[in-house]
Amino acid sequence: MTTAHDPINLSGTPLTNRIVMAPMTRSRAGDGGAPTDLNAEYYAQRASAGLIVTEGIQPSAVGQGYPDTPGLHSAEQIAAWRKVTDAVHAAGGRIFAQLMHAGRIGHPTLLPDGLVNVGASPVPAQGQVYTHEGPLDYITPRELTGDEVRATVGEFAAAAKGAIEAGFDGVELHGANGYLIHQFLAPGSNHRTDEWGGSVENRIRFAVETVKAVVAEIGAGRTGIRLSPGNPFNDIQEPEPEPTYTALVAALEPLGLAYLHITEVGEVRELTLALRKRFSGTFILNPATEGPTGPESLALIEDGAADLVAFGRLFLANPDLPARLRAGGPFNEADAATLYGGDAKGYTDYPAL
Repeated sequence: MTTAHDPINLSGTPLTNRIVMAPMTRSRAGDGGAPTDLNAEYYAQRASAGLIVTEGIQPSAVGQGYPDTPGLHSAEQIAAWRKVTDAVHAAGGRIFAQLMHAGRIGHPTLLPDGLVNVGASPVPAQGQVYTHEGPLDYITPRELTGDEVRATVGEFAAAAKGAIEAGFDGVELHGANGYLIHQFLAPGSNHRTDEWGGSVENRIRFAVETVKAVVAEIGAGRTGIRLSPGNPFNDIQEPEPEPTYTALVAALEPLGLAYLHITEVGEVRELTLALRKRFSGTFILNPATEGPTGPESLALIEDGAADLVAFGRLFLANPDLPARLRAGGPFNEADAATLYGGDAKGYTDYPAL
């Protein structure tokens, strides 16, 4: 029987176990969106994960959605990430960069002067985003032109190239949680009538073309994607997700990606298992649970529902999570007050066993 503590070969990248540190925004990047020595310490502490997937990293300046998040679109950022990847590799870990364009999620006050948030269509998300000026309503995004959509695909590919230059083992494209790729997938946020919207085939086009561009740049074995079918986070409306995601996974399957990462929200296990059957590569699952993903979710590997399981808050608070899972605990609890922004408190000061 396969267990979470067994090794696995991820398209040529050997992993020591099947426990994944899920991507988690922490809003602690330095000046200019460059990671710091503190960020390197944080990730290196968690290098016993089979795979670390970083917090969302914007592939372009306009892709930033939250305060103090890191980028991968300048030489300075690439050089700074090298310190992080070197630290993780020195500790025996493997790390993928999650590329996340926030699209309509965010606010112009978070962007360089003159830039405004963009989206698949001029449809604002309901809600507010935290900024250094306090909570602000989401604005109506500027709809990307067809040429700008193609340019954005190129920005993802360029950031992926930068990630490899920075020493990452690969990249994960964030197609979940209501960010730009998800905004194109969802009919509630994509009202386009051109080749990038309308039919299922057109709504999945941006995701497929972005994946293809990244694969052409860095190779399929270094490319993964995260999806969350039917996830309403960030005001996404996907009343019938099955046709969209079935078609998307069918289009991605021939590319030979390193992995498909599904984040479940709500009662979607039937669709999750259907997508698992359609995807022949490595399958990572961040399962739907009442609270933070816990030790009980390791059974998903044993029963074959997933090849790897991703843990969020439990990994945030337990830098040596694989050892704690093997021992059956105990587990530190995450401090909600220090999740976003700040210094080492609630970031690198959680104790190991």
